[in-house]
Amino acid sequence: MNDFEYPDEAGYPDGVGTLTEDQVVLIDEVRAEEHSPTITFFVTDNKAESTYEAISGDTVVGGLSYTVPSEKRLVLVAAAVFPEYRGQGVATELIRRVLDDVRSRGLTVTVLCPIVRAFLDRNPDYADLVDPELPGLRSSGEGG
Repeated sequence: MNDFEYPDEAGYPDGVGTLTEDQVVLIDEVRAEEHSPTITFFVTDNKAESTYEAISGDTVVGGLSYTVPSEKRLVLVAAAVFPEYRGQGVATELIRRVLDDVRSRGLTVTVLCPIVRAFLDRNPDYADLVDPELPGLRSSGEGG
């Protein structure tokens, strides 16, 4: 299903809230039935680059960039997985591990990444991590 779109107020550079083809591919992945990643990777917080990196062996296979506007909140900006690693559960597991880290640190998140938003729509057990005052993108099912 490729009809995923956010309203103009989402703030996308094109001004119409449409998604790139790469974003649609990853959204479809995180919306798919749950499955374990087919490759082994670990996630590290590269604070110098403000990116959680998914690393398999010695290769970065994807990442989730963020900003830190306060001591208690991260803004999740953009998730990406290199094309050759897509469709293998990397995006879903990367987002899950980042949100688990956020939870363990007692932080909240503002979601600007539509891929993370799609993950949260499918995994409501992480909804408590979204900052109530500054949530960012809303669920496709919310008014707004």
